[in-house]
Amino acid sequence: MPRTAHILLRIALSLGVILTLMLHASGLYPLALVHQLESFAYDARLRLTLPGEVDPRIVIVNIDEDSLLQEGQWPWPRQRLAELVDILFDDYQIRLLAFDVVFPEAERHSALAVLQSLAQGALREDAVFQQEWMDLRTQLSGDERFAASLRDRPVILGYSFALPDQQGQDLRKGQLPPAAAPLTILTGAPNPFTAAAGYSANLPLLQTRAQGGGFFNSPLVDQDGLIRRLPLLLRYDDQLYENLSLAVLRTLMGGPALEMISGAGYRNPNGQWVEAVRVGVFDIPVDAQGAVLIPYRGPQGSFPYLSARTLLNHQADPGLLTGAIVLVGTTAAGLLDLRATPVQNIYPGVEIHANLIAGMLDQRLKRQPAFSAGLETLLLLFLGGLSVALGFASPLKALLGTLVLATVTVALNLYAWQALNWALPLASALLLLLLLYLLHSSYGYFIQTRRERHLTRLFGQYVPHELVTEMSRQPGGYALGGESRDMTVLFSDIQDFTTLSETLDPHQLTRLMQFILTPLTQVIHEQRGTVDKYIGDAIMAFWGAPLPDPDHARHAVHAALGMKARLEALTPELHARSWPSLRIRIGVNSGVMNVGNMGSEFRVAYTVLGDAVNLASRLEGAAKQYGAAIVISETTRAAVPELVCRELDCVRVKGRSQPVTLFEPLGVIDALPQTLHEELAEYDEALAAYRAGDWDQASARFEALKTRYPEQPLYKIYVERIAALRAHPCATAWDGVFTLTAK
Repeated sequence: MPRTAHILLRIALSLGVILTLMLHASGLYPLALVHQLESFAYDARLRLTLPGEVDPRIVIVNIDEDSLLQEGQWPWPRQRLAELVDILFDDYQIRLLAFDVVFPEAERHSALAVLQSLAQGALREDAVFQQEWMDLRTQLSGDERFAASLRDRPVILGYSFALPDQQGQDLRKGQLPPAAAPLTILTGAPNPFTAAAGYSANLPLLQTRAQGGGFFNSPLVDQDGLIRRLPLLLRYDDQLYENLSLAVLRTLMGGPALEMISGAGYRNPNGQWVEAVRVGVFDIPVDAQGAVLIPYRGPQGSFPYLSARTLLNHQADPGLLTGAIVLVGTTAAGLLDLRATPVQNIYPGVEIHANLIAGMLDQRLKRQPAFSAGLETLLLLFLGGLSVALGFASPLKALLGTLVLATVTVALNLYAWQALNWALPLASALLLLLLLYLLHSSYGYFIQTRRERHLTRLFGQYVPHELVTEMSRQPGGYALGGESRDMTVLFSDIQDFTTLSETLDPHQLTRLMQFILTPLTQVIHEQRGTVDKYIGDAIMAFWGAPLPDPDHARHAVHAALGMKARLEALTPELHARSWPSLRIRIGVNSGVMNVGNMGSEFRVAYTVLGDAVNLASRLEGAAKQYGAAIVISETTRAAVPELVCRELDCVRVKGRSQPVTLFEPLGVIDALPQTLHEELAEYDEALAAYRAGDWDQASARFEALKTRYPEQPLYKIYVERIAALRAHPCATAWDGVFTLTAK
């Protein structure tokens, strides 16, 4: 066979493999084997990244074998359950209680049955007996006693739904809790939530006394029998009912209304799939079936367990329960609440809900983005093309190239998994690389005797996407020297972060860093910025490269304002995780700087250098001295005339002889209160007197400002500076420029 025919045949076979997997990724031709491999890949990533720590916020009260030996078989007398509830709330001051069990039937009591027959029969007309009967019924009824223990307490009762294809679909037992939302909340978008056909719920007497309820069963068990996800909501009679875990979260937050989110975080427009459910400040991602992936922390025991027997005997440790979220469930084999999960084959169902509650509180939920199918298809096409090219290389290079592609694919997938909480497909890409490598290796070994190979040198480094695109169009067109451009650079730092970090363990510090750097970086990206580097809690970013940006200064200032606002908006979530409020300092400067690949033969980085860059760093340091969140230079100020800025000072920064005027951007003119405009007008007059050397007038005006606005440290700085200048006059004529001695 001619060499050209060999090449065409190999390309055709490769395209067949690529097309088959692309059809699977698009959903047009699903492959059961790939689905199974994807489940294995998901489990591997899950087990690889398990936190592995015990979460003390959620305590599981366990109806275990010891408890059954002491209290007898389940269900226990309702009087005993009422005692359990009272002990938890009155003696141990728990925060919330949820039952992963259902109470669908009234308790049977032989004495009550006899008295009730007398009350309805022979003694029906006996007023004395009827009065005594009313009192005795309340005292002897376990249901009444249990219901009374639930009243005015944050208690969530569990129940179960039946689906149309399940046994018991026509069951209507007990009373459902109030719905979480009407189905109309979807506003016309396709409904991802499974419909239920029946339910087994709690006694109306109990459900009306409880604060809420949530279903605890899951119709979404994967084909291999493992529980990787739970439905967040189910549909019944045009209403949406919430999972037990979601009911707990909403109760903790005071019962906020649900919102349906689609796209990139926008409220649901018609025709788009729901991607997340918003509960207050939390966004809970859901898949096409309205289910949420369970963020397992580890095997059984990732949450504190407490035997119900120990609690009923008043032998529990108060430190374990005070302020805790308590779930009542069972690990006893006879009560049939053990499940198979990716982290353990026999796993208590109640701990599954504990994992989901903790994950929602921490926003540690994996999501499958709506674009994942399209991204998987493009990735298969991209990797397929590279693998076909590698197939015509030498065997060693083909092997090394395939390993590199597989490693990079896995690394990027793990990055998305950890940093972005994206559960992107992985198995199809690795299977494609393996199949194409085996295809070309086998073909070359058994059939082709002479092959011509082209030497390809693969190289790359982490640079912005736009730069990668430009380099791909002009290979070798970039040198380490770079070029000079008019750009804007930003430096940011978290105030007192070093002191805070000393109080956190490494895992907590890592979580906090990711928690604050991710949204701050998103703001920079939204304003077309390029993140140069992270230096601890500090961020360095620039505008105007690799692609030119005529509005680089404006984008940088708006990014600084957005970063400040975003960090302030995170305060409730910081407090919810027991972290303190954080404040940011930012310095921004515009000017000519060198940009390009800087470094050595061993390591390079796409970055900026020059005096304008150094000045931006000094401005970030100056923000601390002036008590300002953001400080920009006069060149940057000139580019944003639409913003109101407070002129802070005219200074010589350390290491630079030329003076620079510092400004603090405050916002758009129309968005600021009139009182602030009046304050700025008074401040400008005081500053003019200071610049003119009129110490008496300047001191008087700054003293008045300091008295009227004590929360503004700038006025105190000027009062103290004027006093110092009076005591130690300048050796030369006063020019209004102050020299900063600190960086």
